Amino acid sequence: MASFSLDNIRTAAEAKYGSTDIELGDDTIRLLNPLRLPKAKRTALSQLQDRMGGEDADQEELLSEAIRLVAEHPKAADKLLKEVGGDLAVLAEIFDRYGKGAQVGEASASAT
Repeated sequence: MASFSLDNIRTAAEAKYGSTDIELGDDTIRLLNPLRLPKAKRTALSQLQDRMGGEDADQEELLSEAIRLVAEHPKAADKLLKEVGGDLAVLAEIFDRYGKGAQVGEASASAT
């Protein structure tokens, strides 16, 4: 039977479910993996993703709201959104990079 320390498990979880980090000048904005968010924020993020598929969805508003949900700190989200300046293409690219491997609800307990 294999034995693992909690530190080993934490290191593996960070490697697999770590944040998406965006360098902004001297700061690093951390967008947390959905599995590292509190349940209420995971639920809100999932609902936002569902709304993004709507015909009259305001993509800029929804992506901005999603960044506020997943940013490590509210001030970091505000700083990133200010720098993006409402550029929908940049917001979409941020979420494309964020979304790779960070799908809400797709946690797996199976060993790989």
